[in-house]
Amino acid sequence: MSKTALLLVDIQNDYFPSFEGARMALPSMDAAAEKAADLLATAREAGTPAVHVRHVMASDAAPFFKPGTAGAALHHSVAPLPDEPIIDKPRPNSFVKTNLEQHLLEAGIDDLVICGAMSQMCIDATTRAAVDLGFAVTVASDACAAANVSHGGVDVPADMVHAAIMAPLAASYAQVKTASDCIADLRRPA
Repeated sequence: MSKTALLLVDIQNDYFPSFEGARMALPSMDAAAEKAADLLATAREAGTPAVHVRHVMASDAAPFFKPGTAGAALHHSVAPLPDEPIIDKPRPNSFVKTNLEQHLLEAGIDDLVICGAMSQMCIDATTRAAVDLGFAVTVASDACAAANVSHGGVDVPADMVHAAIMAPLAASYAQVKTASDCIADLRRPA
């Protein structure tokens, strides 16, 4: 029988347009966090463990998530309970230089529901790594947020960046569902 955990990745103040002084505001972060908060509430009701991942840049010269700043703090909408672990990570992949894999294995977790930010960086890297490590993964797509990006003189809006990441994840790495579908799955008896 599989055991699921909710993995909330980098839902931190610096990503929120509504956070005064945000250093990397993502256009849809507020909406994504509302969905993530609903997922978290449902996970708690269902007895599904939640793990919070927080990106902390190693240098005071970091463009965002500077150590010890309010911007690096987890957003109040998904504030962890005392028994919910917070895993600090230095890289986009939540498994690199952290004890996340060990924590999940010790808890008997084999399925993950992943949400958070940024779709094109930490969500993508964490999802692919989790699958490569043997976890079954579902990404709650509307509980994730992307950034606007530019490359080679082409400006790509966040919604297109998000879709361009979710499509390949859905094709070969994970189930990609809406938060409401993930909520329905979490509410189903095991």
